[in-house]
Amino acid sequence: MNTESNGGPKIADAAAPAAEPAAAGETASVEQRLGSRAPRFIRRSRPLHLSWQVGIFIVGLAVVVGGIIMLPLPGPGWLVIFAGMAIWATEFVWAQLVLRWTKRKVTEAAQKALDPKVRRRNIILTSVGAVIIVAGLAVYLWKFGFVLPWNADR
Repeated sequence: MNTESNGGPKIADAAAPAAEPAAAGETASVEQRLGSRAPRFIRRSRPLHLSWQVGIFIVGLAVVVGGIIMLPLPGPGWLVIFAGMAIWATEFVWAQLVLRWTKRKVTEAAQKALDPKVRRRNIILTSVGAVIIVAGLAVYLWKFGFVLPWNADR
């Protein structure tokens, strides 16, 4: 943990990469700097910055725990977990790196899903599934007929 108030080397400045080399046909993207995003007056005082980090950790932990609780229950569990990680990423380098990795993986998955072969396969599988469901429903209606639940005893 580096609060930058002890006069030591500043990780945020040393770890801030310049521009990544451009891939074929892509422009170079500048990554955000790593480290605390606390206001300067908070970063200047070590005790204040430490208490700021504890507060950020507790708020992020509460959000992440709420997201974990929502996983089996109704609610946007994963969305809330990622929101908690984003809260942690405002202060902790490890959370920034995890969030950066997650964004990269989600982008790769989205690009893969837009591949024409994958889209064609998904459309075929969805169509086959829909045909199976319609066939099952037709067999059920043929065998038992269409009876509404409130008229089942008649």
